[in-house]
Amino acid sequence: MSQPDAADWTAWGTPPSPRYEALAARFRPVFGRVRAGAVARERSRDLPHEAIGWLKEARFGALRVPEAEGGFGASLPDLFGLLAELAEADSNLPQALRNHFGFAEDTVGSPAGPRRTHWIERLAAGDLFGGAWSETGPAPVGTFATRIHRSGARWGLTGKKDYTTGSLFADWIDVVGTGESGEETSVVVPAKAPGVEVIDDWDGFGQRLTASGTALFEDAPAIGEPLPTAERFPYGPAFFQAVHLATLTGIARAAAGEVARAVRTRNRTYSHAAGARPSADPQVLQVVGRVHGLAYAAGAINGQAAQAVQRAYEARVAGLPEAESHAINVAAEIELAQAQSVLTGLVLEAGTILFDALGASATRRGLALDRHWRNARTIASHNPRIFKDRVVGDYAVNGTEPPFQWKIGRVPEPRA
Repeated sequence: MSQPDAADWTAWGTPPSPRYEALAARFRPVFGRVRAGAVARERSRDLPHEAIGWLKEARFGALRVPEAEGGFGASLPDLFGLLAELAEADSNLPQALRNHFGFAEDTVGSPAGPRRTHWIERLAAGDLFGGAWSETGPAPVGTFATRIHRSGARWGLTGKKDYTTGSLFADWIDVVGTGESGEETSVVVPAKAPGVEVIDDWDGFGQRLTASGTALFEDAPAIGEPLPTAERFPYGPAFFQAVHLATLTGIARAAAGEVARAVRTRNRTYSHAAGARPSADPQVLQVVGRVHGLAYAAGAINGQAAQAVQRAYEARVAGLPEAESHAINVAAEIELAQAQSVLTGLVLEAGTILFDALGASATRRGLALDRHWRNARTIASHNPRIFKDRVVGDYAVNGTEPPFQWKIGRVPEPRA
C-alpha cells in the first residue's frame, strides 16, 4: 500500500471553487521546486531570490487580475487557498508577497482610469510590488515621519521605513507617508530608482527569509500622483490578516506532512514504547493524527475567513450604499479577528507537539523542524491576538466597531 507524501495529502477538504484545481495545477510544479529547497535555504539563510523568480516567471502575482485584462481571475478564496499551498512549501514566500497581493487587490477593485490601467498592465505582465508602511522611529501612533513632497515637476519621497516585507524582491514599492498638507497618502516608487535603498537587516527568529528589513528613501521619484490612503480598499486590514491566516495554514500542513514522514521512516524506539516500531505505536500515531487535525481545522477557518473578504470585495465593486458596504466590512474585520485568535493557537500547538511523536534527534538543526513553530510564532506576533480578542468582545457586548487600520508608533512622553 503506497503512503501519501506531504505534497500528496488530499484530506484537507473541498477546494474553494470549481476552477481551483485548474489554477492550482498550473502552479503546483513551481510549488514543488520551492519545497525542494526550503530546508536548505532555512539552514543557510539563503534569501529565496530564485524561488521568487520562478513565481514571477509563472505570473503568480497576476492571480487576482481579471482574465480579460491578462490575469487569471482568481477569487479571493482561490487566492488564499493557493497561498496556503505555497506556504506549505515555504512559508517565507507568501509573506514576502503579502504586500504585492495587497497592492494588487487595491488596484483590481479601484475605479477605471489611467492609474488603474497603468498598474493592471504591470501586474498582468508579472511585475512584483513590495510595501513600505511601518516605521519604528519617533513618530507618534497613527502618524508617519516619511514625507511625500513636491520635487520639481514630480513627487518625491523621503524617509525611513521598517518591516518592508518583500521589497528586496520587488520591481516597485508601495509607500505610505505624510503629504504636504499633513494627510496620510501613498505613492509607488521604482525599487531600483536612485534614492532608494532596501537593506536585508531583518533578524527575527522566524520568517527569516521574507526580506522584512529597512528601506531608505532620499527624494526617491514617485510614479504619478499620490493616492490618499482613505481612498484605498476599505477591507485592507482584513485582507492583509487573511494572508497571514493562509500562511499559518500552510505551516500547519507542512508540520503535519513532515511529522508523518518522519514517523513512517523512523527505525528507533524506546524500551517503554507502546509499539514495536514508531509507525505502529498508538501513542505516536495519536500525535500525528492530532497534528493533521489541527492543520485541517486551520484550513477550514482559513476558507471561511476568505469568504468574508470576498464579500467585502464584492461590496466595493458593486457600488453598494455606504451603510450597507460599511456593515459588510465591519463583519469581515470581526470574522478575521475571530479567525486569527483561534487559528493561531492551532498552528502553534501543531508546531510544538509534533516533537512528541519523535525523539531528541528531531531537534537537530539540519532537519529544521523547529522552523514551523518559529515561523508561526513570528507571524502571530505581527498583529497580537490579545487585541483582536478584545475587539471582538467589545463588539459582541457593546456594539463597538473594530478599528479599520492597525498602526504602531511611539508612546507619548509623560508631561513633566
